[in-house]
Amino acid sequence: MPLFFSSSAIYPTSIMPAWLQAISIYNPLTYVVDAMRAMLLTGNYGNLPVDIGALLLSTGILLTAASVILRRLIE
Repeated sequence: MPLFFSSSAIYPTSIMPAWLQAISIYNPLTYVVDAMRAMLLTGNYGNLPVDIGALLLSTGILLTAASVILRRLIE
């Protein structure tokens, strides 16, 4: 729920407090919401490469972290 609240799916990031805006920058769900909003509503694909890049980067980081944790659990 905290990730969804800070993802700009409900409220735009411009009206969020500064500390929540900082969290939303690192929230991968923000980029999913932005990409879906661009593709379904606005048709503005200018930020789509940034959104996809952020999602690929977060996927790589989380996949690596999960692999390391799983390896430690197995050993």
